[in-house]
Amino acid sequence: MTASVSLIDSSGLAAALEQFALERDWPRYHTARNLVLALTGEVGELAEIFQWLSDEEAARLAEDPARFTHLQEELADVLMYLVRLASVTGVDLDAAVRDKLVKNARKYPAP
Repeated sequence: MTASVSLIDSSGLAAALEQFALERDWPRYHTARNLVLALTGEVGELAEIFQWLSDEEAARLAEDPARFTHLQEELADVLMYLVRLASVTGVDLDAAVRDKLVKNARKYPAP
């Protein structure tokens, strides 16, 4: 994987989230610690969707419009908190993902 290959462009989302926060005077609350705690809560809400489902039931979530909408909403919440956390901490998610993929390929080589 080369450094010039972009895998993630979250700049538009990061800007939208920054504007959303500014309009509500939330940047003072958007510390790394607070965002990690909020992200953890959202991951918990995502996990609740799958709790007690069999693998087969989980694979069929898209067949239930209400549950699928809930899944979409929780995934969006997780992504938004993750992007906001990266923005607040100065992490370039694209560079971080590219670097981690290279490390994972070394750690887990293909047969």
